[in-house]
Amino acid sequence: MTITDILNAVVAFDRQAVVENVKASINSGVPIDDILNKGLIEAMDVIGAKFSSGEVFVPEMLQAAKAMQAGLAVLKPHLTGDALMEKGTVVIGTVKGDLHDIGKNLVSMMVEGAGFNVIDLGVDVDTDKFVSAAKIHNADVVCLSALLTTTMPSMAKTVKAIKEAGLKAKTIIGGAPVTDAYARQIGADGFSNNAPGAVELIRKLIAA
Repeated sequence: MTITDILNAVVAFDRQAVVENVKASINSGVPIDDILNKGLIEAMDVIGAKFSSGEVFVPEMLQAAKAMQAGLAVLKPHLTGDALMEKGTVVIGTVKGDLHDIGKNLVSMMVEGAGFNVIDLGVDVDTDKFVSAAKIHNADVVCLSALLTTTMPSMAKTVKAIKEAGLKAKTIIGGAPVTDAYARQIGADGFSNNAPGAVELIRKLIAA
């Protein structure tokens, strides 16, 4: 039983194999942070690269993310000390008036899979709830999703409110009608049109 078996099981979308391999690795005394970083997190980086190169698509990314989460659920009770140190906190939600959640859920799963603490506010989230969550959780990044052009103004309102609240959180936006130009227009700190890109953007913003 090796870390590679865990990685390969995630990449193969095999939830049962992920769970079994994580359990076996824990029982064999494999360091918990190795299972997390070299097994589960690295697997999602592999999936992200495959998506970027056109080898896999959104449905496959969702399957891989669910397989990763199954392994993470087994691992979480064992996370202590250094392994428990998250890379940052990310608040995410679909903006007010918009009930779409597939893209948001995928980003949420992949960001969690990358080792971040994720606070998922769900859909139809108003500006005050985003600001409040960012304050309470001391968020590093707030991710706003919109699938309807009619709800995009909610993004602008929320980005402005977070800035005016004096929070440290960076803001990124995404969704089918959203563009990089719109992100710049409303003062957001970044834009991504896919989940792997969002993970990379969050890493860069937190490291900056």
